[in-house]
Amino acid sequence: MLEPKTYEATVDDRISLPLEVTDLEEMDILSEGDGKWQFLHQGQSFHIQVEEANYTEKYFVLNVNGFRHEVRLSDPYDVLIDRLGLAKKAVHSINDIKAPMPGLIGSVQVAVGQSIQKGEPVLILEAMKMENVIKSPAEGTVKEILIGSGDAVEKGQVMIVFE
Repeated sequence: MLEPKTYEATVDDRISLPLEVTDLEEMDILSEGDGKWQFLHQGQSFHIQVEEANYTEKYFVLNVNGFRHEVRLSDPYDVLIDRLGLAKKAVHSINDIKAPMPGLIGSVQVAVGQSIQKGEPVLILEAMKMENVIKSPAEGTVKEILIGSGDAVEKGQVMIVFE
């Protein structure tokens, strides 16, 4: 089976950067710890700090050499679905929000009965010494909140249920 090999990064909703698997293999990325990285590419050095990470939505806020950028990543299958025009036809309804990684709940920013929009922050998840803003993947109404501030959660654990 032929597998797609193109990844894509969309920066600040205006720049699209296609990346081939071979491009990724040629990059030098060094961890400096605490969400900080040094990235070497074509003789240039970039210092990157992850300010926000939403692994479910593949959305990240990065500070690159002192400049803040919002980055959305697309894996090869996302790119293929988009190129086939199928992404626009997908209807996204949600029943719940699950923890994308293990961590501690910093704060819950919604209440039972509240209507929320896609992209609206619903809670803060502290993981790997970073605060991750978890946003709603679609619009809906909060039916039940199964976690509270300070609670430990495991990856895949249901945190919020929607009507």
